[in-house]
Amino acid sequence: MEAVRFELIKTCKQSGARLGKLHTPHGVIETPIFMPVGTQATVKSMTPEELKDIGSQIILSNTYHLYMRPGQEIIKKAGGLHKFMNWDKPILTDSGGFQVFSLGPLRKIHEEGVEFRSHLDGSKHFISPEKSIEIQNTLGSDIMMAFDECAPYPAERDYVKNSLERTTRWLKRCKEAHTNTEKQSLFGIVQGGMYKDLREQSAKEITDIELPGYAIGGLSVGEPKNVMYDVLEHTTPFLPKDKPRYLMGVGSPDDLIEGVIRGVDMFDCVLPTRIARNGTAMTSMGKVVVRNATYQEDFTPLDPNCDCYTCRNYSRAYLRHLVKTNEILGARLLTIHNLYFLLSLMEKVREAIKEDRLLDFRKEFFSNYGYEI
Repeated sequence: MEAVRFELIKTCKQSGARLGKLHTPHGVIETPIFMPVGTQATVKSMTPEELKDIGSQIILSNTYHLYMRPGQEIIKKAGGLHKFMNWDKPILTDSGGFQVFSLGPLRKIHEEGVEFRSHLDGSKHFISPEKSIEIQNTLGSDIMMAFDECAPYPAERDYVKNSLERTTRWLKRCKEAHTNTEKQSLFGIVQGGMYKDLREQSAKEITDIELPGYAIGGLSVGEPKNVMYDVLEHTTPFLPKDKPRYLMGVGSPDDLIEGVIRGVDMFDCVLPTRIARNGTAMTSMGKVVVRNATYQEDFTPLDPNCDCYTCRNYSRAYLRHLVKTNEILGARLLTIHNLYFLLSLMEKVREAIKEDRLLDFRKEFFSNYGYEI
């Protein structure tokens, strides 16, 4: 029996969005869900206890970065990633593929795998599908991602076709290499760039390989939003209804809502934590750039409609002061708020699906946020 099992609870009559539960060895996840990113076995500036307090059900860690530092052997000696980082809820690890391909001139792609130089010290390394799975088996994450090739945007059709076909071959090797099926589940990744027929080809090839879940990769890589939504809408119908669907690397409020409406169950992105460190907050009225002078004497909460720890206790003026003086607390408070904002948004989305009113919710949210539908 697979370690991870998806239960589809209902489909929204108004939008077709899905409400579900993802059963894992470290707990049940209510979907649709946003997953905070803990690249190096930590969500930047947050403790595991704080993550639980704001409603995080699962976090994501990165195979490439943990392979580079501290190395899989140290995590193995610690008893696995959950114990190493003191997190007892589910963890998803990405395969390292996207990070390796992001190295550009520092890497060379072969059929066997990817040869690359470390972004830290220039040392030579090689990750194959088998190596990626070996590392992830050592980490002990609940959900492991297959090693894939994420084609850049824009990319020539022939390149994208060859790339997605290699991703399929690599998935077969990943599945064969996966040894810990009772405790960890492997998800495959659909590629195909912005070419709808190639997305269809990839989805059929990837779902022909029986797995407990499937992801959509290679979107939100620089293409216009309308193109992303169009490709996503074309792709999800080719994925099984009884398996979770994970859209990788997407995390702005509008993308989350639009993704859910197009049948996606899981999302992750560094966006909320990254912009927090740059002094920007997501609020119910749109983005607030706290470092701007306009907030110097603004003693109101960051978001009057938010009841997170930051909004209950601190003013925009104080947050601006922290950001301007590069105080660590500024990054922490904005991170708490941004993650809470997205996690509570997804809670409201789940509620709207339950009540068959997600399109109404989208209209109301977008009008407050300043988006046009």
